[in-house]
Amino acid sequence: MRKFKKHIKFQLAKSKMLTVIFGLFILTFLFHTQVMAQEKKQMVRLAKIKVDPLQLEKYNAALKEQMTTAVRVESGVLTYYAVADKSDPTSITILEIYADTEAYKSHIETTHFKKYKETVKDMVKSLELIDVTLIGFAKKSDM
Repeated sequence: MRKFKKHIKFQLAKSKMLTVIFGLFILTFLFHTQVMAQEKKQMVRLAKIKVDPLQLEKYNAALKEQMTTAVRVESGVLTYYAVADKSDPTSITILEIYADTEAYKSHIETTHFKKYKETVKDMVKSLELIDVTLIGFAKKSDM
């Protein structure tokens, strides 16, 4: 009888453990599915910009002001990364990620974006906008 009771207790514990594991699996799956759906809605764009070398400092200041303001005040502006080519600092590439196309459309109508465009209109020698698809990302958890 004692062995039978131990066996029943073991089976119950095993059943509870499987229920917890299955629950965690379902939660993980649902979270992953939601993240994937959000990523698919996102609008991701590269902006390739060539700046007048004599106005590079002013351009960079205007860009930084626009980027920080947009991320701070617009919930649909998710990410901006701006980088300059080491061998040609006047060649700038910006990675922009918006929650969706509507967030982008809203962004380009904001006062701070219009101010940026007006400020840099004579500084930008060329602009190429490239819509891209995010196929994956990785980042450290503390970033």
